[in-house]
Amino acid sequence: MPRDTIHTDHAPAAIGPYSQAVRAGSTVYLSGQIPLDPASGNLVDGDIEAQVRRSFDNLKAVCEAAGGSLSQVVRLGLYVTDLNDFSAVNAVMGEYFEAPYPARSTIEVSGLPKGAAFEVDAVLVLG
Repeated sequence: MPRDTIHTDHAPAAIGPYSQAVRAGSTVYLSGQIPLDPASGNLVDGDIEAQVRRSFDNLKAVCEAAGGSLSQVVRLGLYVTDLNDFSAVNAVMGEYFEAPYPARSTIEVSGLPKGAAFEVDAVLVLG
């Protein structure tokens, strides 16, 4: 099965040897998005809510570049450096997704690239 890479300038460029997303058939695997401003490549200022919003905005841009939308996301992986931010993350996620919600895991990690407090990755199914 051929693999097609997805790229958009409306989300941060990859900061390593990976693609923003890869499409295989009707499934798109989206790499992790941290709260980087796509124009500057810098971490956004603000609290956890600001970081989560920027990360989801980046994820949305990659979904759209793949020809899809957040409503077609079937699975999310959420990574936080402080699990005490769980409620704030849920509140912001509710601004981007509606029922039926994607499957999800939330994992506390000791660190994320560039000192981010939040990262999200996803699986999108087109069609």
